Amino acid sequence: MDTLSDSENANVSPSSPTSSNSTPLRFFQSPVSTLLEYSGLFRVRPDNPETEPLVADNNNNSVAIIDHAESSSNVDSSSNGEVSIRIIGAEVDDDGGAEGSVEERGSGVDASTVPVSSDDDDGNNRESSYQRFDIQQVARWIEQILPFSLLLLFVFIRQHLQGFFVTIWITAVMFKSNDILRKQTALKGERKIDVLVGYFVVFVIHVSGIYWCYRNDDLFYPLLMVPPKAIPPFWHAIFIVLVNDTMVRQAAMALKLVLLMYYKNGRGHNFRRQGQMLTLVEYILLLYRALLPTPVWYRFFLNKEYGSLFSSLTTGLYLTFKLTSIVEKVKSFFTALKALSKKEIHYGSHATPEQVNAAGDLCAICQEKMHAPILLRCKHIFCEDCVSEWFERERTCPLCRALVRPADLRSFGDGSTSLFFQLF
Repeated sequence: MDTLSDSENANVSPSSPTSSNSTPLRFFQSPVSTLLEYSGLFRVRPDNPETEPLVADNNNNSVAIIDHAESSSNVDSSSNGEVSIRIIGAEVDDDGGAEGSVEERGSGVDASTVPVSSDDDDGNNRESSYQRFDIQQVARWIEQILPFSLLLLFVFIRQHLQGFFVTIWITAVMFKSNDILRKQTALKGERKIDVLVGYFVVFVIHVSGIYWCYRNDDLFYPLLMVPPKAIPPFWHAIFIVLVNDTMVRQAAMALKLVLLMYYKNGRGHNFRRQGQMLTLVEYILLLYRALLPTPVWYRFFLNKEYGSLFSSLTTGLYLTFKLTSIVEKVKSFFTALKALSKKEIHYGSHATPEQVNAAGDLCAICQEKMHAPILLRCKHIFCEDCVSEWFERERTCPLCRALVRPADLRSFGDGSTSLFFQLF
């Protein structure tokens, strides 16, 4: 068997995935094809793929299937269970059919038991080969245009380097500010006024600094629902909308910090009111953000250079699409306002002293004596501030998992802000 192993090792192609010498170079030369090869979508290409035919020529069938034992002179040819079949060649007869002589070697195996591939198998293999060839062609086409595409991307980034830097900066600050606000909301009574004031000042300075730096770029007009003076180019319109959308959210976070200062020592009813106020501020923000891009895109689409009919048609379609999204935001705003005006608790009622004593006067959430206990619809009792915080995230009872809070309006009582960009 040593000779057999040597024969197998000699037949390994140097371009196979097991070859570590050419793999890094091939990845840099053709990254897409290399990744597809290792993913198993198609077989490994030879080093010179142009010389490999897609379908073998039927008139040139000098194919030899030789047993490994025959390739070595050290293996006994009389071993049982070994058979060797060699297709010597194909000859075309007068009727157009192909004939070939098959030579059998070995003992113990009938030649009739050797499986022969049918025409259906050949057709499936040929179709699979064509599919793999198409994937290879697409991969090579991508590899050809990839360097030029990356070069154009670098030039585009260099032309708008300041815009890219500002966009990444304000986005990172917004995500960090949202995280800070949620943590300060979760602290409840442990919040410190000086820390909240410090964050408020930082937020206001950041928003003011961005607008001062771009005071000549028509950023203020959309804030007042006024279209820009000049028709903005596409990428400049995207920049205006993106900066305004991010800065408005930053300003809303500063307003939420003021609410946290006001409800710093709130418990029970005040904590629930704090969550309702934060939710109302967020839905006002969502409505305003939905309206904010309208003046910019209205000025962009209403371009007389494209013709009066075309510009009027595109502007009308945009305003129609925008109206459908604004209607949904208006409904959410009025729902949040209506929830704020309701004084009753929509997921339960205040518990009586007898009910509290019967329940043990111990909150299952905070494991302390109940403060402003609330009796849920499932008859379980919790502190109002504990269960109010619970229902900011869940709709079921903390103990029995019964559905208690109806699926009405999403709450933003945890201080979070929607992070999706409103570009259109």
